[in-house]
Amino acid sequence: MRIAMVSEHASPLAARGGPAGLGGADGGGQNVFVAELAAALGRQGHYVTVYTRRDAPGRPGRVRLAPGVTVEHVPAGPPERIAKDDLLPWMHDFGRYLEDRWAADPPDVAHAHFWMSGLAAIQAAQAPAARRVPVVQTYHALGTVKRRHQRDRDTSPASRVRLERAIGRAADTVIATCSDEVGELAAMGVPGDRVRVVPCGVDLDLFSPAAGVPRGGRHRLAVLSRLVERKGVDTAIRALAHLPDTELAVAGGPPRGDLAGDPEIRRLRAVARDAGVAGRVEFLGRLGRDEVPALLRSASLVLTLPWYEPFGMVPLEAMACGVPVVASAVGGHLDTVVDGVTGTLVRPRDPEGAARAVRALLGDPDARAAMGLAAAGRAREHYSWARVAAATTEVYQHAAALSEVPA
Repeated sequence: MRIAMVSEHASPLAARGGPAGLGGADGGGQNVFVAELAAALGRQGHYVTVYTRRDAPGRPGRVRLAPGVTVEHVPAGPPERIAKDDLLPWMHDFGRYLEDRWAADPPDVAHAHFWMSGLAAIQAAQAPAARRVPVVQTYHALGTVKRRHQRDRDTSPASRVRLERAIGRAADTVIATCSDEVGELAAMGVPGDRVRVVPCGVDLDLFSPAAGVPRGGRHRLAVLSRLVERKGVDTAIRALAHLPDTELAVAGGPPRGDLAGDPEIRRLRAVARDAGVAGRVEFLGRLGRDEVPALLRSASLVLTLPWYEPFGMVPLEAMACGVPVVASAVGGHLDTVVDGVTGTLVRPRDPEGAARAVRALLGDPDARAAMGLAAAGRAREHYSWARVAAATTEVYQHAAALSEVPA
């Protein structure tokens, strides 16, 4: 198939040979998701063009990402970094660019990542001058969920929820990345027969079990996350107050040399001081993607404790490395982490509950080792990118077939 992926703010180039998507507030799993899915589709013989916004002057128009995969920079708005929540005014221009490209050379299917990409893709796909292009939508995060948890701290455009509903009704198919999202989509009024669940994947060559780093008397816990409040890094830090002889490594945020100037790092350091654990928390800053497996393998447990999580790549990456996780029982974690088998699920924003779960696992090395083996097996069996790409292709074919049915 000839596949157009639209990822307006999350360039896959940021995940290939660059930072692990952990630097800015808008960088994260979507960059990796788009890069890995596109590359896997290319390996399976498809041709993929990823359209992402040009966010700096001098970017080449087209860049080869992987065999069969090209990234095309779209001139929509000024060529500079703009926070994703401020990109809405430029989506019409993004859609017009796609209209022009697809009028002469339409893809077999368009796959929009994030809601604003959906606006641009649907605009272009329904343009009267072009053959109608079927649209598949993956939200990656829903405005209804974000608003519920962040309330007055939600910086999304006021129209987000309304527009997400419209996108869900206009798209030929919506891909939910976890079972929990299906209920959210139904509550938004997205027809259930248009929704398919396809999870995220994990690079099983990069993330695999291996010997960890020998350590002294302390257990090591690891957190790998974008450093925004909803990710619950402060919960992990407060849990450490109940876990003597345990240290916490926190990866994410700006490069290590720039940590002192980062507002969220300053907040988290204050949390650590108030909890009396400042000497046992190490902030590593941004890691390159190839540095992440070593961090995960160095830990006795990986903690991922967000308030909400549409999918959650970090638990999957830890599982693939054979490291059990303690994860908040939200969103995608409910699918990937089998409670008591590959890790432990806990309530979000509950440092004492997280500490109890960690203490139980640290005190039982046999159970921890068994969980690590089960976690690696589950990642291999269910979450390879080849498997995810094949399931996604089935969705594309379904959407294309629907679009050919006369109205």
